[in-house]
Amino acid sequence: MSEKDSLAPRPATGQPVLSATHVTKQFRVAGGHITAVDDVTVDFHAGKVLAVVGESGSGKSTLARMLLRLMPVTSGTITYNGNDVTHIKGAELRAYWRDVQAVFQDPFSSFNQFYSVGQTLRRGMGSQGLEKETLDQLIETCLGYVGLKPADAVHKYPHQLSGGQRQRVMIARALMMNPKVLLADEATSMLDASLRVSALNVLQDLRANLGLTVLFITHDIGQACYLADEVVVMEHGLVVEHGTTDAVIFEPKNDYTKRLLADVPDLKSSLKVHNR
Repeated sequence: MSEKDSLAPRPATGQPVLSATHVTKQFRVAGGHITAVDDVTVDFHAGKVLAVVGESGSGKSTLARMLLRLMPVTSGTITYNGNDVTHIKGAELRAYWRDVQAVFQDPFSSFNQFYSVGQTLRRGMGSQGLEKETLDQLIETCLGYVGLKPADAVHKYPHQLSGGQRQRVMIARALMMNPKVLLADEATSMLDASLRVSALNVLQDLRANLGLTVLFITHDIGQACYLADEVVVMEHGLVVEHGTTDAVIFEPKNDYTKRLLADVPDLKSSLKVHNR
C-alpha cells in the first residue's frame, strides 16, 4: 500500500491547513441581493476540530460549500496549505477534493440502494487505479476506523444498515481518499439522539488517531462543545463569537451565543470539558 493510501497519522503542526479570509457570499434577488456570508475570516488548524454553530439561515452551510469549492465566493480568499484555491479548476480542483472530503446531512440519500457497502466503497475509488488486494485492505482499514466490522459490513445493503451505520460508511468512504480535512455538514442531525454521541465519538477518534482536521457544521451548540477544540458562532452571515470551547461555554460574550447556550441548560454541568 502506498503512502497515499495508508492513512498514516499526521501530527498537528499548529499552522492553519485551511483558511477563509474576508469571505463574502451574496445572492441576487429581485430588487437587489442578500448577503448569506458577510466578511468571514476563520482558520482551521491541522489536527484540530473546529465547530461552526448557528441556526438555519446563519450562513454556516454556505460557508462550508464555499470552503469545499462547491459554490463560488463573491469576494475574499480561500487558502489551503498556504496556496490560494479560491478559483482553481480542473485537475487542481480534483486534487483539492481528494484532500478536503465531506460528509453531508442525509446518510439515506447518499447510497445507491442496489450496491452493497463493498461495492459503494470500491466505486468511490474506481479512478485511483489500485490493485484489488490494496483496495480490499484499504476498505477494511477505513471500516475499522469507523467502528464497523469489515467482514459483516461489506456484504450488506443500505436497507440492512441503521442510520448510524450508514453515516459511518459515508465517513469511511471519505477516509478512503486519505483526506487532510473532513468537513461534516450537519452529519448527525438526521440520526436518533442515541446514535449522535456515537457518531461524534467516531469523529473524535479520527482526530486523535489520524491527526485529521475536522470542520463540524451544526445547529446544536451542545454537540459543538462536546466535540470541538474551537467554536465559531454565526448569526445572519456574521461571525459573532469565536473562541476555545471552554471560553465559549463559560465566558460567552455575545447575546446570541448566550441564547444558544440557554437552550442547553445542563451543558455546563453535564459536559466533560477537557483541557485543550
